[in-house]
Amino acid sequence: MAGAKSQKNGFWSAELLCYFVAGGIAGATSRTVVSPLERLKIIQQVQPSGSKGQYRGVWRSLVRMWKEEGFAGFMRGNGINCLRIVPYSAVQFTTYEQLKKLFTRNGSKQLDTPTRLISGALAGITSVCTTYPLDLVRSRLCIATASISVQNQSLSATSAHSTPSSTSSATPKTRYSKADLSVFGMTLKVMREEGGVRGLYRGLVATAVGVAPYVGINFAAYEALRGTITPPGQTSTVRKLMCGALAGSISQTLTFPFDVLRRKMQVVGMPAGGMGYQYSGALDALRAIIHTEGLRGLYRGIWPNLLKVAPSIATSFFTYELVKDFLVAP
Repeated sequence: MAGAKSQKNGFWSAELLCYFVAGGIAGATSRTVVSPLERLKIIQQVQPSGSKGQYRGVWRSLVRMWKEEGFAGFMRGNGINCLRIVPYSAVQFTTYEQLKKLFTRNGSKQLDTPTRLISGALAGITSVCTTYPLDLVRSRLCIATASISVQNQSLSATSAHSTPSSTSSATPKTRYSKADLSVFGMTLKVMREEGGVRGLYRGLVATAVGVAPYVGINFAAYEALRGTITPPGQTSTVRKLMCGALAGSISQTLTFPFDVLRRKMQVVGMPAGGMGYQYSGALDALRAIIHTEGLRGLYRGIWPNLLKVAPSIATSFFTYELVKDFLVAP
């Protein structure tokens, strides 16, 4: 870093590129490591409450996924996830680094916790807005082949008291062609059946609202923990990984309900019987979830998420610092 800073004016664009590349590599590496748990989290978040054949328990669900779909089931959606997370993570880390410099006037002012929170929140909003369509398509691909029995019912807040009219034992597998189960195919399907490009941004507001505090807390917690866990002379790999794992666990637990809302909104427009949800917006979804499932419904999928977030965030921060230091070394 020292080499890059000493020649800031001449190598400003190169330094920016280093942040971008390091962030992209960090994102792809961290998500691939925890791909099975990431898919399981999404399935548990969106499966209808009380339906037959639910994915229950982390280990049992992973075994079931393996038996039904093999290794491909574990990696289902990871290609689009990496395609999304590379620019997402790259934009997020780069924006965060740039905002830190802006708010501290290139290091002339102290970087305090509020500044870290604001920088992280703005970085999160920027990254999610630039890559949201890929996130929505990834969610659709993750659950398209999952064998979840579906309730054909409206779960909007206005009809939350109604009794399900019917329950279908058919699975989403019968509703998608082979061509649909690809990034390009699913993107075309969403645009064709759900209002064009607008359909690719379903749930963006709920996502942005949730991502802002999550990323802000994530970065602020990580940098605060680094000062405690990795003081000068004690910067071992284990300690660095511990900082990322703790920061990720804290931020994910505090903001998980927003993630559940995001997933629910992303599958609203799936084919009839796909998931059975009909929400008019994020607030309608929130009211319906609390009414039908209670507060517990806002934490569905939390266990596989906590199991994945520690190694994922730890790997992400560690890889980012490692690659960045290598690229900007004098």
